[in-house]
Amino acid sequence: MTQVKPGDTVRIHYTGTLSDGATFDSSEGRDPLEFVVGSGQIISGLDVALPGMTVGEKKVVKVSADEAYGQPDPNARQAVPRAEIPADIPLDLGTQLQVQTPQGQVMPVTVVDVTETEVTLDANHPLAGRDLTFAIELVAIA
Repeated sequence: MTQVKPGDTVRIHYTGTLSDGATFDSSEGRDPLEFVVGSGQIISGLDVALPGMTVGEKKVVKVSADEAYGQPDPNARQAVPRAEIPADIPLDLGTQLQVQTPQGQVMPVTVVDVTETEVTLDANHPLAGRDLTFAIELVAIA
């Protein structure tokens, strides 16, 4: 039986959960996720769990925050004068926005604090600092 090795293109079904059991992502009802093993296309902690698996095999993989989206970086939070944000932009806590860096790169941010004078935006990945668990099934090796 063929086993996954680095460089193989694979397709997996997965369900990702947090330590409290809440599901944060799943391929249920969608096509399987396809990627090249060892290419950096997915988080490293999940990538390293695939070599040696065979088609149809299922496993549960626990991924530490450091092997997933890393630890939150305090430098990725920035307070912006509220007057610089257009009035039609929603500023509810947890709202995800896109900002453009001075270099022209578009970056997702989350509104984490709002005062009368400032809005604090967080560019950390929403799952930074979180340990994750994935239930995976290897569907195909291409």
